[in-house]
Formats: sequence, structure tokens, C-alpha cells
Amino acid sequence: MESVKNIWNRLFLIERASISLSLFRIAIALTTIFYVAPTLCHMEDNYFSHAFRTVDPSFFPLGLIELVQKSPQWVVYLFVWIFAVSSFSFLIGFLSQISCIVMVASAYYFHTLNSFHLGSTLSWDILLVALFLMCLTAYHGDYFSIDCLLKGREEAYKRRRPFFIQRLLQLHVGFMYLYTSLYKFTAEGNWLSDNPLYYVLNYPPAGVTKAFLLRDFMMDKPELCYILGVMIVVIEFLMLPLLVWRKTRVSAIYLGSLFQFTLLLTLDVPAILFLLFVPLLFLWIDPEHVIAWIEQKRTFNRSAGQLPLIFDGQCGFCRKSLRIIKIMDLYDIVKPIDFRTCDDLSRFHRDLTPELASQRVYFIEPNGVLFGGFHAFRRLCFYLPMAYPLLLIMYFPGMGILGPLVYTWIARSRKLLNKYLPNALN
Repeated sequence: MESVKNIWNRLFLIERASISLSLFRIAIALTTIFYVAPTLCHMEDNYFSHAFRTVDPSFFPLGLIELVQKSPQWVVYLFVWIFAVSSFSFLIGFLSQISCIVMVASAYYFHTLNSFHLGSTLSWDILLVALFLMCLTAYHGDYFSIDCLLKGREEAYKRRRPFFIQRLLQLHVGFMYLYTSLYKFTAEGNWLSDNPLYYVLNYPPAGVTKAFLLRDFMMDKPELCYILGVMIVVIEFLMLPLLVWRKTRVSAIYLGSLFQFTLLLTLDVPAILFLLFVPLLFLWIDPEHVIAWIEQKRTFNRSAGQLPLIFDGQCGFCRKSLRIIKIMDLYDIVKPIDFRTCDDLSRFHRDLTPELASQRVYFIEPNGVLFGGFHAFRRLCFYLPMAYPLLLIMYFPGMGILGPLVYTWIARSRKLLNKYLPNALN
């Protein structure tokens, strides 16, 4: 009994870094947005009272379906805004668990209102199971999130959490492969005794196959189609044990990713299968290995020479902003330099003086180029993984003019703005 308890604790309750779950949050948020948002672009055809609707009484209670079907138009629009705000909040990790729950609830609302366009398909069911597991925890907000910035925890990337949710997500994708393989030789169109792949290529139902490169070559080769069909069944059947066994895990992740990419190229399957399955497969990578790789990068950057960021140590707003930058600095590339305690700024750059440093922040790149103010933060975005999405804003046309103006306003108002930054950043 004690050994069973130890195995259970080691498999599910042992604490490991939650950074992988944080990355998966981004993937599943994008998947949900890409899956639901297109249906909201045609509200009249999909969700208004005169739209053609189908319901799913096998999934939702009849009373709930009847209640949702009575929704007036303004309620439908309200849920559109709820979904938009909650899905974006979940994507950026703001109130991560709450936003996940609200996003899932709004997605369920649209599914209840009309299951015809979202569909009670295998891909939608897979997504909902993964989302339900994400609703059970806030661990996915530990890093790559606004939540971790507001909490002000440096080295938040290696915060350790119980592994239970990530283990369930791992098993989720593993058993989906097992289920699809069993279905292929236990249902009609047995892939071991028949040759359904050959018939799909030659007599495809509407909207099943794509005109991929080797389709014409395979259409008149039933033996090749049969062999490929058996290989698909074997790969799907072995995927779970290959993922569980450490020695074959990395190969299984690559194999599964290639398998999903091939499905996307050859069959008219929802893109969600690729957007969701591949991140689920990467959850099988041990988070401790991810942390070890990050620590190796941090150690190398410290020894190779960090990039100076010159700031005003007597400015409370500057100190809090720097705390945010250090949390975002996953690879420990930036070295903060308080110009007030630095004896000689010219050793970092010949043009730097205390007078200049008192006016704005400065950043020096490896080639010795000096950037100040807005341009310093814009160049910093290239070195901070959490800031990569900001590059789309920083280099948007016109930001070269607007950015410095905004920076100047912030610099002048920094004493006032300092009051609104969380005390956790002190």
C-alpha cells in the first residue's frame, strides 16, 4: 500500500516547475480564439433568432438548452464581448484562472446556442476537456503572464507546483491517440482487414481530402494505401507507451507533431487538431529539463557579459519598472546599472554622462550602440521573451514618432504613475 502511495505521489503530486503549463496556456488560448472567433463574424447566420440552429441534448441538459435558446439579441452580443475580453485576458495571463473559467463558460454558451457551427466534433470535445482542466488551477499564470508581473516575483519561471494538472493533460493526449487507433480496427471500415485509406482517396466524401502532392500517385496503389493505413494505426496505438518511456519520449513528440502536420496537409481536418495536439505533446517534456536549459543560458550570459541598462536608482517608478524587466528577463541578459552609484558611466559608453542618465533610461547593445528612452525599451523587447508580442506594437508604423512622445509624458508623470504600480514591485 505504501508503494502504491509513493507511485501516486511521484506521478501526480510531486512538485515541478509550472513554466510548461504557462506556455500551454498561450497555445490553448490561441486555439480557442481561432476556433470560436470566426463563428462570431457572422452573427446573423450563426446565433441570432432567425439563424439555422441545431442543439446537442446529449451534451447539455434540456432545460439549459431551452433557456439559452430564448436569449434576446443583446444577450448574444453581451456574450461576444465577454468571450473577447476573457479570452484576451487568459491569453496574456491576467487573472488567469478566472478569465479561463469565464472564457470557457462563454464558449459553452455559444455551443449551447448553436452546435451546428462549432459542432460536437472530436476536436471540439478535445479542446473542452483540456480547457476544463485549465479551469481547475491558476498555475498556468505563474509565468509568461501579467499576473506574474503584478506579483513582482523574480525567477518566477522556476516556481514549483504540484504536477497533477499537467500529468492529466499528458494522459489526455496520449489516450486520444490510443482511442483513435482502437476505433480504426474495432468500428466499420476496419483498417487492418479493409483498406479505407484507398477508398477515401478514390471515392472521397465531400470535404474529406485535399489535393495534396502525392494523392494522384497513391490513388492507383491499393497495396501502398493499405501499408500506410496499418502504419497509421500502429503509430497511434504505440504513441502512449512511446511518450511514457523516457528513452523514446522525444522521438514520440517529433513523430506525433509530424503526424498532425501530415493530417493538416492531406485531410480537411480542423486546424485545431494541429494547434492543440502539438502543444499537448510538448507537455510531455519534463519541466525540470526546461528549467535546466534556462539556467544554462543564464549562466552563459552572466559569464559572457550582460547588456547594461542605465537607470535612476532614486526614482521609485524606475525601480518598479526595472523589477518588471528583470522578471521578463528569462535568460538574464540585462544588467541594471544605477547611474547615481556608478563612478564612471563612460566605461559603458563614451557619450554617457550623469546629466543624460538623469533624463531617461539608456540601453547598450553588444555592438556598442546606445539607445535612450523609448528606443531603449523597443530594443529591449528583442532580448526579453515575454516582450516579443510587444514588438508588433513597438514597430507599428508611426511608433517612431508617437513612442518618444508617450515616453516623455510617462517620464514627466512618473511620480504620479508610481502610486498605481503594485507595491509587490518595490
